Amino acid sequence: MTLIRRCFLLLLGVCLGCVAQSTSPDLSRKIERQVRSYYKIPPEVHLLVGTPSASSELPNYESVTVTIDNAGKKQDLTFLVSKDHASMMRVIKFDLGKDPFAETMSKIDTSGRPARGAKASKVVVVNFDDFECPFCSRMHQTLFPQILKEYGDRVTFIYKDYPLVEIHPWATHAAVDANCLASQNSDAYWDFADYIHSNQREVNNEKTPSARTDALDRLTISQGQKHNLDVGKLQSCIKAQDETAVKASMKEAEGVGVDATPTLFINGQKLDGAVPVSEVRAALDQALKDANLPVPEHASVAATPTSK
Repeated sequence: MTLIRRCFLLLLGVCLGCVAQSTSPDLSRKIERQVRSYYKIPPEVHLLVGTPSASSELPNYESVTVTIDNAGKKQDLTFLVSKDHASMMRVIKFDLGKDPFAETMSKIDTSGRPARGAKASKVVVVNFDDFECPFCSRMHQTLFPQILKEYGDRVTFIYKDYPLVEIHPWATHAAVDANCLASQNSDAYWDFADYIHSNQREVNNEKTPSARTDALDRLTISQGQKHNLDVGKLQSCIKAQDETAVKASMKEAEGVGVDATPTLFINGQKLDGAVPVSEVRAALDQALKDANLPVPEHASVAATPTSK
């Protein structure tokens, strides 16, 4: 009996050793090189090849997860490697029981944000915007007034913040100022957005960073006076420069794949960059059809050049 138990324990130890065995250095190197080459991953980005495990997809393949670590931002990709280590592939499984666009929209919080166009529409456009971004200004001028005139009676338009702080030093300040206006009056927010996106040069022409933010504050106060806001409350908000809401919006944006501006989501369908007006129309028309809403007739308008 003792001999049988010893044999069993020995066999169990061998099996556990097989399960815990990590990827061989040679295979790990081959996998890493393939992943770097295909996805164009630079040398400074760290890749970690995981331990192979039995695949539920194909019997003669093992599942291997490769973690891409870019300065703390991690992404896992799962590959299938043949047991003879001769080939590797990636299989993407789609759950047809889920609507990916609806899932994306469920991750975007639009509560409390200023809106233009139809109220409580089944079709919602969310634009992640940067007040200092020239391509955002181009998109803004496409949406307002052009697209708003065509779709404003059946589509809701909402802006959220995604200032590119690395290259646009006054964008966050502008977003905070705009939100100070929004907290009292939506029309004041939109008038500010219209003005800044049409007159970025007015701010950029100021010679120092502090002069630029002072210019933004003056424009904000001017909008507050125009709309009969509580100016004292507005001034306190401007002075505080609370970036909490802006940073929350940025984090949310990154969670739905935003990495540049402008980025539009039309009922969850993503449009990157200052795309031509025809592309915006096509996405809006499809969203309206999906929602069983009428599609407007379109006048012939020259398309805006594609940019990003």
